[in-house]
Amino acid sequence: MKKHYIYFIAPLAALAVFIAIFLKYDAGYEAKHEAIEKERIAAKQRKIEEENANKKKAVEEALAQQEIRKKAKAERDAREQAEKEARMEAAQKRDRAREESRKLAERVRETKKEVDESKKEIEKIEEDKKQSIAEQAFLREYVKKAEANAQSLTQVLEKIDAADKAREAANRAAAAAATKK
Repeated sequence: MKKHYIYFIAPLAALAVFIAIFLKYDAGYEAKHEAIEKERIAAKQRKIEEENANKKKAVEEALAQQEIRKKAKAERDAREQAEKEARMEAAQKRDRAREESRKLAERVRETKKEVDESKKEIEKIEEDKKQSIAEQAFLREYVKKAEANAQSLTQVLEKIDAADKAREAANRAAAAAATKK
């Protein structure tokens, strides 16, 4: 039976080697896992801090971009409002100009009509003037002829009176001669 202890020695020796390796591994394992865990936590913390810094930077950039967009929008809105007002003012000016043009065109038509009527009146007056001048000339001629006629009638009347007086004188003389006889 001497050989039975061999069966216990080999496993015990293997157990002793195993325990030595395990203790050596176990002592380094905890420290190693703690170092790895600390490194992982530190890396995670660094990553979180980087992400936070990046997020903060992104938020700042987003806020800056938002301010730029607000300013650009405000400028664009102001420009659009100014353009809208300018268009409205231009439309009003155009409408006023059209209305004024229409009024002026109506005034021009009325003035042309008045001018045409005035020209017709002037022509009528000129015609009346010509007729009046012709009538005046006719009346002057007529008056001259009437005066000449009146003079000739006066002369005829004077001749008739003279003839009447001569006949009366002849009748008296004939009556006186007849009485004398």
